[in-house]
Amino acid sequence: MSILLRNATILVPSGTPNGYVVPLREHSLLIEGSKISQIAPHVEPPENTEIIDCSGKIVSPGFVDTHHHVWQTQLKGRHADQALVEYYPNGNAQHANYTAEDIFWGQLGGCLEALDAGTTTVVDHAHMSESPPIATIASGIRSVFCYTPTERTKTWHPEMSVDGSLLDDWVIDHLKKLAALAPFGDGRVELGLGFDGFMLPKEQVVPFFQQARALGTKVITSHYVRKYFGDESLVDKLDSYDLLGPDILLSHASNLTESDIRKLNKARAWISTTPSTELQMGHGDIVCFREGCTDISSLGIDCHSNNSGDMVSQMRLALQHERATRNEQLIAQGKSTRSLNIFVQDVFRLATIQGARAIHAEDRLGSLEVGKRADIVVFDGTSPGMICAAEQDPVAAVVLHSSVRDIETVIVDGHVRKSNSKVVPVYVRPSLEESFISEQRLEWNQVARELVASRKRIEDAAAESGSNFNDREPLVEAFMNMAHMEKAKFVKL
Repeated sequence: MSILLRNATILVPSGTPNGYVVPLREHSLLIEGSKISQIAPHVEPPENTEIIDCSGKIVSPGFVDTHHHVWQTQLKGRHADQALVEYYPNGNAQHANYTAEDIFWGQLGGCLEALDAGTTTVVDHAHMSESPPIATIASGIRSVFCYTPTERTKTWHPEMSVDGSLLDDWVIDHLKKLAALAPFGDGRVELGLGFDGFMLPKEQVVPFFQQARALGTKVITSHYVRKYFGDESLVDKLDSYDLLGPDILLSHASNLTESDIRKLNKARAWISTTPSTELQMGHGDIVCFREGCTDISSLGIDCHSNNSGDMVSQMRLALQHERATRNEQLIAQGKSTRSLNIFVQDVFRLATIQGARAIHAEDRLGSLEVGKRADIVVFDGTSPGMICAAEQDPVAAVVLHSSVRDIETVIVDGHVRKSNSKVVPVYVRPSLEESFISEQRLEWNQVARELVASRKRIEDAAAESGSNFNDREPLVEAFMNMAHMEKAKFVKL
């Protein structure tokens, strides 16, 4: 199978150390199989090639989202006015009210939202997934599926408690089972590990990491929000355990110490900044533009239950927040900004090649080059939002002028996943464990109906278990007590 993107503006690597891209105008890009085979002013397509006229279009690398809880689709709209301590019982802990079927629909909805917005690769910090990721496979997205040992909430309030150990034997057995089957979906879906159980003794954590690495996990991702949950440095702990390495991907990494930054760089470990949640929920500073962090940083969505699932929004927010911070520093000194020193190219690279580097896939993903995988986004540069900007500066057009509606085509691994501005139908092929779903073709409107029904089931389960967040204060108090948080330092704004 071959596809020709004809007569486009194609964003390709500049070849400079800064990782910027340059536009090749009136060029064509040929995809043969799963890879890019030619980029040239004129390409003669093989017989039976699908030809897509890209006149007036911008052809961009697909976006790489390095931190996302893809299962949370049914929780969308809950967290608009919540801090992190409120989000946990109303969001993350709600997986206890999901069934396996709910997880499936949440995963599928999250993957399709990502694809619709031009994300072609996602690092999925996946709670409560106890079977192969069939929804992720069916969606067509590329993923590092980070299986996450998760304790299920047993009681909610007046005391919150969890049921069982993070590292029971069945957890290890399940990880082994997934590793034996991985990769999934013709190699698109690779196995990673999500882990936040650092309250456990070293004698449990170290052997578990060693097992996971021996099983071939591609990435090990953990949340790190220093100050919010105390002053302890997760970087120091990983380093002292001799676990800090290039496969470590820390989400947020807020309020890093200088020692943290030195150790992360030495180990070539990585950071995923998620601007929307970090700025809203009280994490602290965004670190992706901090000195010493830029070259080990990438971008993520975090929770599409809290904010939109498109990476352009995260690029825009990160860029303008950092500009505002630097401008305010000058104002505080009685000075004013004459020129800027952070550019749209800087944040575009975070969402593309830097994301690929964070998952050690820069030889295959993150840029448009011959021989790399065909993970591609096509923007309509003639839309009302992008017109003229696409002619002036295509990267600025994407970062500051585009929206999801401007994305006409999304291609992953040489397969079209969005066409004519709509996600294409998906094909579900369940294993024997997924009795709730049969092999079938699903249009988006069918997925949408199932998500609405699933949301209702989850709401009913929350009401029955006493975890309905309409009465939020008891749940927040119970969570803070369980987490041994210093309640006196938390302020109600």
